[in-house]
Amino acid sequence: MSASAGQPPPTPRHSLFEDAQGLIFGAAMCAFGVHILTSAGLVTGQTAGLAVLIAYATGWSFGPVFFAINLPFYALALARMGLGFTVKTFIAVALLSVFSMLIPLVVSFEQLQPLAAACLFGLVTGPGLLALFRHGSSLGGVGIVALQVQDRTGFRAGWVQLGFDAVLFAVALALLDPLLVAYSMVGSLVINLIIAVNHRRDRYIGT
Repeated sequence: MSASAGQPPPTPRHSLFEDAQGLIFGAAMCAFGVHILTSAGLVTGQTAGLAVLIAYATGWSFGPVFFAINLPFYALALARMGLGFTVKTFIAVALLSVFSMLIPLVVSFEQLQPLAAACLFGLVTGPGLLALFRHGSSLGGVGIVALQVQDRTGFRAGWVQLGFDAVLFAVALALLDPLLVAYSMVGSLVINLIIAVNHRRDRYIGT
Protein backbone atom coordinates (compact mmCIF):
# COMPACT_ATOMS: atom_id res chain seq x y z
CA MET A 1 0.00 0.00 0.00
CA SER A 2 1.41 3.42 -0.95
CA ALA A 3 2.16 6.08 1.62
CA SER A 4 -0.50 8.31 0.12
CA ALA A 5 -3.29 5.73 0.46
CA GLY A 6 -6.31 7.10 2.21
CA GLN A 7 -5.34 10.69 1.43
CA PRO A 8 -7.64 12.81 -0.77
CA PRO A 9 -6.31 13.47 -4.27
CA PRO A 10 -4.84 16.93 -4.85
CA THR A 11 -7.44 19.43 -5.99
CA PRO A 12 -7.02 20.93 -9.46
CA ARG A 13 -5.89 24.52 -9.74
CA HIS A 14 -8.33 27.16 -10.89
CA SER A 15 -8.30 27.88 -14.61
CA LEU A 16 -7.58 31.37 -15.94
CA PHE A 17 -11.31 31.87 -16.57
CA GLU A 18 -12.18 30.73 -13.04
CA ASP A 19 -9.63 33.12 -11.55
CA ALA A 20 -10.94 35.96 -13.71
CA GLN A 21 -14.55 35.50 -12.67
CA GLY A 22 -13.50 35.07 -9.04
CA LEU A 23 -11.55 38.34 -9.05
CA ILE A 24 -14.34 40.21 -10.82
CA PHE A 25 -17.01 38.85 -8.49
CA GLY A 26 -14.93 39.49 -5.37
CA ALA A 27 -13.97 43.03 -6.35
CA ALA A 28 -17.53 43.89 -7.39
CA MET A 29 -19.01 42.62 -4.12
CA CYS A 30 -16.41 44.51 -2.08
CA ALA A 31 -17.02 47.69 -4.10
CA PHE A 32 -20.77 47.35 -3.54
CA GLY A 33 -20.07 46.88 0.16
CA VAL A 34 -17.99 50.07 0.20
CA HIS A 35 -20.86 51.91 -1.51
CA ILE A 36 -23.25 50.75 1.22
CA LEU A 37 -20.70 51.73 3.88
CA THR A 38 -19.99 55.22 2.61
CA SER A 39 -23.64 55.93 1.77
CA ALA A 40 -24.35 55.49 5.49
CA GLY A 41 -21.31 57.53 6.55
CA LEU A 42 -19.58 54.54 8.13
CA VAL A 43 -15.96 53.38 8.14
CA THR A 44 -14.18 50.04 8.20
CA GLY A 45 -10.76 48.68 9.08
CA GLN A 46 -7.54 47.91 7.21
CA THR A 47 -6.42 49.76 4.07
CA ALA A 48 -9.97 50.24 2.81
CA GLY A 49 -10.86 51.99 6.06
CA LEU A 50 -7.88 54.32 5.72
CA ALA A 51 -8.98 55.16 2.17
CA VAL A 52 -12.54 55.81 3.38
CA LEU A 53 -11.31 58.20 6.09
CA ILE A 54 -9.10 60.06 3.62
CA ALA A 55 -12.04 60.30 1.21
CA TYR A 56 -14.27 61.70 3.97
CA ALA A 57 -11.65 64.21 5.10
CA THR A 58 -10.66 65.46 1.64
CA GLY A 59 -13.72 64.93 -0.52
CA TRP A 60 -11.67 62.81 -2.92
CA SER A 61 -13.20 59.72 -4.47
CA PHE A 62 -12.57 56.45 -2.60
CA GLY A 63 -11.45 54.54 -5.71
CA PRO A 64 -8.36 56.56 -6.67
CA VAL A 65 -7.38 56.97 -3.00
CA PHE A 66 -7.59 53.22 -2.38
CA PHE A 67 -5.59 52.46 -5.54
CA ALA A 68 -2.86 54.98 -4.62
CA ILE A 69 -2.55 53.80 -1.01
CA ASN A 70 -1.87 50.25 -2.16
CA LEU A 71 0.94 51.12 -4.57
CA PRO A 72 3.79 50.98 -2.01
CA PHE A 73 2.73 47.53 -0.81
CA TYR A 74 3.26 45.60 -4.03
CA ALA A 75 7.03 45.34 -3.56
CA LEU A 76 6.41 43.69 -0.19
CA ALA A 77 3.80 41.42 -1.73
CA LEU A 78 6.23 40.35 -4.45
CA ALA A 79 8.93 39.52 -1.93
CA ARG A 80 6.62 37.80 0.55
CA MET A 81 3.91 36.17 -1.57
CA GLY A 82 5.33 35.81 -5.09
CA LEU A 83 4.53 37.15 -8.54
CA GLY A 84 1.19 35.38 -9.04
CA PHE A 85 -0.32 36.69 -5.82
CA THR A 86 1.03 40.19 -6.46
CA VAL A 87 -0.40 40.40 -9.99
CA LYS A 88 -3.80 39.10 -8.88
CA THR A 89 -3.86 41.50 -5.94
CA PHE A 90 -3.01 44.43 -8.23
CA ILE A 91 -5.87 43.41 -10.54
CA ALA A 92 -8.29 43.01 -7.61
CA VAL A 93 -7.39 46.44 -6.20
CA ALA A 94 -7.71 48.06 -9.64
CA LEU A 95 -11.08 46.40 -10.24
CA LEU A 96 -12.41 47.47 -6.85
CA SER A 97 -11.23 51.03 -7.46
CA VAL A 98 -13.02 51.18 -10.81
CA PHE A 99 -16.19 49.45 -9.59
CA SER A 100 -16.38 51.78 -6.58
CA MET A 101 -16.63 54.72 -8.99
CA LEU A 102 -19.16 53.07 -11.30
CA ILE A 103 -21.61 51.58 -8.80
CA PRO A 104 -22.78 54.93 -7.35
CA LEU A 105 -23.78 55.95 -10.89
CA VAL A 106 -26.36 53.16 -11.06
CA VAL A 107 -27.27 52.43 -7.42
CA SER A 108 -28.46 54.86 -4.76
CA PHE A 109 -30.32 54.50 -1.47
CA GLU A 110 -33.42 56.45 -0.52
CA GLN A 111 -33.26 55.14 3.05
CA LEU A 112 -30.32 53.40 4.72
CA GLN A 113 -30.36 52.91 8.49
CA PRO A 114 -26.70 52.89 9.72
CA LEU A 115 -26.83 49.68 11.76
CA ALA A 116 -28.56 47.84 8.91
CA ALA A 117 -25.99 49.31 6.52
CA ALA A 118 -23.14 48.04 8.71
CA CYS A 119 -24.58 44.51 8.71
CA LEU A 120 -25.29 44.59 4.96
CA PHE A 121 -21.76 45.84 4.34
CA GLY A 122 -20.36 42.87 6.23
CA LEU A 123 -22.68 40.36 4.55
CA VAL A 124 -21.81 41.66 1.08
CA THR A 125 -18.09 42.25 1.59
CA GLY A 126 -17.34 39.00 3.44
CA PRO A 127 -18.16 36.73 0.48
CA GLY A 128 -16.32 39.12 -1.82
CA LEU A 129 -13.16 38.82 0.24
CA LEU A 130 -13.56 35.04 0.40
CA ALA A 131 -13.71 34.92 -3.40
CA LEU A 132 -10.52 36.97 -3.67
CA PHE A 133 -8.71 34.83 -1.09
CA ARG A 134 -9.74 31.59 -2.74
CA HIS A 135 -8.43 32.78 -6.08
CA GLY A 136 -5.02 33.70 -4.70
CA SER A 137 -5.35 37.45 -4.19
CA SER A 138 -6.18 40.03 -1.56
CA LEU A 139 -6.89 43.75 -1.33
CA GLY A 140 -3.27 44.42 -0.41
CA GLY A 141 -2.15 46.90 2.17
CA VAL A 142 -1.92 46.28 5.89
CA GLY A 143 -2.23 42.49 5.72
CA ILE A 144 0.97 42.25 3.68
CA VAL A 145 2.85 44.53 6.09
CA ALA A 146 1.57 42.47 9.02
CA LEU A 147 2.98 39.30 7.50
CA GLN A 148 6.32 41.04 6.89
CA VAL A 149 6.46 42.23 10.51
CA GLN A 150 5.70 38.70 11.69
CA ASP A 151 8.51 37.29 9.54
CA ARG A 152 11.05 39.81 10.80
CA THR A 153 10.11 40.11 14.47
CA GLY A 154 7.89 37.16 15.35
CA PHE A 155 5.11 39.53 16.40
CA ARG A 156 1.85 37.94 15.24
CA ALA A 157 0.33 39.37 12.06
CA GLY A 158 -3.14 39.34 13.57
CA TRP A 159 -2.04 41.63 16.39
CA VAL A 160 -0.42 44.03 13.90
CA GLN A 161 -3.70 44.26 11.98
CA LEU A 162 -5.68 44.66 15.19
CA GLY A 163 -3.39 47.48 16.32
CA PHE A 164 -3.75 49.26 12.99
CA ASP A 165 -7.54 49.01 13.17
CA ALA A 166 -7.54 50.29 16.76
CA VAL A 167 -5.65 53.41 15.68
CA LEU A 168 -7.86 53.83 12.61
CA PHE A 169 -11.09 53.66 14.61
CA ALA A 170 -9.62 56.07 17.17
CA VAL A 171 -9.00 58.56 14.37
CA ALA A 172 -12.51 57.90 13.07
CA LEU A 173 -13.88 58.98 16.45
CA ALA A 174 -12.36 62.41 15.83
CA LEU A 175 -14.06 62.70 12.44
CA LEU A 176 -17.37 60.87 12.79
CA ASP A 177 -20.26 60.58 15.21
CA PRO A 178 -19.30 58.00 17.89
CA LEU A 179 -22.51 56.07 17.22
CA LEU A 180 -21.56 55.72 13.55
CA VAL A 181 -18.14 54.42 14.60
CA ALA A 182 -19.84 51.88 16.88
CA TYR A 183 -22.04 50.75 13.99
CA SER A 184 -18.93 50.53 11.82
CA MET A 185 -17.37 48.12 14.29
CA VAL A 186 -20.42 45.89 13.92
CA GLY A 187 -19.79 45.76 10.17
CA SER A 188 -16.15 44.79 10.73
CA LEU A 189 -17.26 42.10 13.17
CA VAL A 190 -19.65 40.61 10.59
CA ILE A 191 -16.87 40.46 7.99
CA ASN A 192 -14.41 38.84 10.39
CA LEU A 193 -16.97 36.25 11.48
CA ILE A 194 -17.74 35.31 7.87
CA ILE A 195 -14.05 34.93 7.05
CA ALA A 196 -13.22 33.08 10.29
CA VAL A 197 -16.00 30.53 9.75
CA ASN A 198 -15.63 30.05 6.00
CA HIS A 199 -12.00 30.64 5.04
CA ARG A 200 -10.67 27.16 5.75
CA ARG A 201 -8.50 25.37 3.23
CA ASP A 202 -9.86 21.98 4.28
CA ARG A 203 -13.40 22.98 3.35
CA TYR A 204 -13.26 24.26 -0.19
CA ILE A 205 -12.08 22.78 -3.48
CA GLY A 206 -9.51 24.42 -5.67
CA THR A 207 -6.48 26.57 -4.94
